[in-house]
Amino acid sequence: MKRLFLVVFLCTTTLLLAQRPQNTSPIKIKGTVIDKDTGQPLEYATFILESVRDTKNITGGITDLDGKFEVEAMPGMYNLSVEYISYTTFQQERQLMRNDTDLGIIGLSIDVAQLDEVAVVAERTTVELRLDKKIYNVGSDLTVSGGTVSDVLDNVPSVSVDVEGNVQLRGNDDVRILINGKPSAITGLNSTDALRQLPAESIEKVEVITSPSARYDAEGSGGIINIILRRSKLQGLNGALTTNFGYPTQAGINGNLNYRMGNLNIFTNTGYNYRENPGNSLNDTDFFDDMGVFTNAIREERDFERIRKGFNMNLGVEWYVNKTASITQSIFIRDSDNSSNTTNDFTQLNADGGTSSGFRFDPETEDDKTFQYAFNYDKQFNGDSNHKLTFAFQYETTDEVEESLIIQNGFDSESVRTAEDQQRVFMQTDYVVPIGKAGQFEIGYRGDFNQLETDYDVVFIEPTLDELGITDPSNLLDYRETINAVYSQYGSKIKKFSFLGGLRYEATRLIINQLETNDFNRNNFDGFFPTFNLNYEVNERENFQLGYNRRIRRPRSRFLNPFPSRSSPTNLFQGNPNLTPSFSNQVDLGYLKRFDKLTINSSVYFQRATDVITFITEDSGETTFFDGEEVRIIRRTPVNLARNDRYGFEFNTNYRPTRKWNINGNINIFNLITRGDFNGQNFDAENLSWFIRLNNKVTLPGNVDWQSRLFYRGPTENAQTTTEGIFSLSLAFSKDLFKEKASLAFNVSDVFNSRKRRSETITPSFVNNSEFQWRERSFNLTFTYRFNQKKDRNGNRNRDDDGGGEEYGA
Repeated sequence: MKRLFLVVFLCTTTLLLAQRPQNTSPIKIKGTVIDKDTGQPLEYATFILESVRDTKNITGGITDLDGKFEVEAMPGMYNLSVEYISYTTFQQERQLMRNDTDLGIIGLSIDVAQLDEVAVVAERTTVELRLDKKIYNVGSDLTVSGGTVSDVLDNVPSVSVDVEGNVQLRGNDDVRILINGKPSAITGLNSTDALRQLPAESIEKVEVITSPSARYDAEGSGGIINIILRRSKLQGLNGALTTNFGYPTQAGINGNLNYRMGNLNIFTNTGYNYRENPGNSLNDTDFFDDMGVFTNAIREERDFERIRKGFNMNLGVEWYVNKTASITQSIFIRDSDNSSNTTNDFTQLNADGGTSSGFRFDPETEDDKTFQYAFNYDKQFNGDSNHKLTFAFQYETTDEVEESLIIQNGFDSESVRTAEDQQRVFMQTDYVVPIGKAGQFEIGYRGDFNQLETDYDVVFIEPTLDELGITDPSNLLDYRETINAVYSQYGSKIKKFSFLGGLRYEATRLIINQLETNDFNRNNFDGFFPTFNLNYEVNERENFQLGYNRRIRRPRSRFLNPFPSRSSPTNLFQGNPNLTPSFSNQVDLGYLKRFDKLTINSSVYFQRATDVITFITEDSGETTFFDGEEVRIIRRTPVNLARNDRYGFEFNTNYRPTRKWNINGNINIFNLITRGDFNGQNFDAENLSWFIRLNNKVTLPGNVDWQSRLFYRGPTENAQTTTEGIFSLSLAFSKDLFKEKASLAFNVSDVFNSRKRRSETITPSFVNNSEFQWRERSFNLTFTYRFNQKKDRNGNRNRDDDGGGEEYGA
């Protein structure tokens, strides 16, 4: 079908044509489109009217519920066509239209040649395999309606999100998160918080790239998660509005709107959300002296009352300069006003059996403002989409200020203020040229220029800094990162084999300057990163895939920041400015098989990483006073260990026994072997862990959709900490209204309120048992209204692939 993705004007357009003197008024052209075999009307079929004299003048419309269409045009000669997905195209050429015309009944027949393609499209809500990525479409996921991007990612196969919001890919937390194929200010200074504030309705699909090609930056040893935002290319005004409210108190409204007229396409995804997220934690710590004799114990019970208020707007204009070139400009704005009240109750037990108690209240406010400007240019040569030049430029600024006045035992204890100011410039250009019948060569450059200033100011009121006897943590950090990269790659297809090989070179320059303490660190590291992907297509339904890539894990600014973050008087997190990057090599073997009602996708993988960045818990060597008693401070910090080997097996399946019943599951089993020593302590460990996810979706009587999601993450263990398994269940129900123009969905997240992390940490000087729950069970009701936009039952609503991935392979 020549114009499979073209959906034309929804309102009339005047054509500038040569006119006959006897009729200078517009004429009306109408008709009815039906299924030729069943006689049923076809809603949303496309009617296209193209002027023979001026082929740039195109108008048309789409059919209504009864299959009818009607458009206005000036008299003249036209080529007519009617298109509908999976049906043959109706065409009439050089039709002279002088007066109002009724084309009558137009019958379309099923295109038998496309039946296999339609079957694949119907499965796309689960998996689409390409040579270097897997694509998961999330449009029909009911359990995340009214939720956040973080909720969406927690339902994507291969991906898991822990209770603290950290995203993991196959159990590896070093994941590179991109927006529309690029790093973006949308993820903010803290991607965890940012993903929790963006509405789920802004996502079109998620690309999971476990074996990235040389086109992508080498950051992220676990792989890349590319989030594609919704953007329609339908003619006229169309989109969807979503509003939601729930308990604990949450409410929001989000609009995904698009207006296309001629060569201009204006799009926006704008929303405001208010969320209250209550949580809690528990810490029991027993301290011992050098002889292993118990000295004292601290029990801390914390309750969190968080409020997240945020406005997000992504607004852009796409200009089709001509048939082979387009320019897109967009801005993204986020304004968040967050607050949290943390209550901490302390109880201390001394060696002699005496007890004492205390109270700590930490009211924190956070003001977060983000701005991003993006420019994209795409040029095709000779009308060939495989011969193209692209250029992207982004400028970002983010300002974030956190302030709190901590009250302990009824007195002002300390004042903490953290102000972060980030500026970032990103640019990338890629050139792709076909070679021969099946070959393709690509070359490109990318530059990242990032500057982050962090002003961390702590004032101890009672007890004072001298009375505490600790080092003043206040400081001003100037962090600068520059990355320049070039790459080239070549891919081709020879019979049933497809391959894509490439080489990337990246030069990184880091400056870590602590202005108040005059500590200066400069880290320069370069590297070559080869990639290779091979695909063997047994037949249209069966594929094997082999991938190899070398990756890097650069320490994030938070990992390098030496300013201690004090979640309590006795527990803190502190960065390590002496961290160096970790390099890894990974091999991945995948298999995909499609049956009539069943699709399976599995892979085995091995990764070896050196100088691994690992978090350890230790006695900081400093003390604080609690109710007159001296208590040691525990510090969690990242360090470089020697080596890490990861073996894994992943299995995805999708089973559709009937048209109204769909089941998909994902299981990932991995074994992690760590070898290394730090400060005379051995951190060798071996950990076999796994997680399983099962989704079940059924259409009940009355066309009510019911979806349930089961998730279990097995226990994990390293040299210091053992963490118990975590189970959660979520349920959702949805009903279409107003002839599928609207939907009402209700979901319950974490039905049993069981999504809690329970762990035990053992060191020579203390034993800690902890429990943490970031968000308690929640209920949410969501209403979505679509206008001039049909609901796609497969979740593929007007897709626009901005991922930039290669097209080789399956």
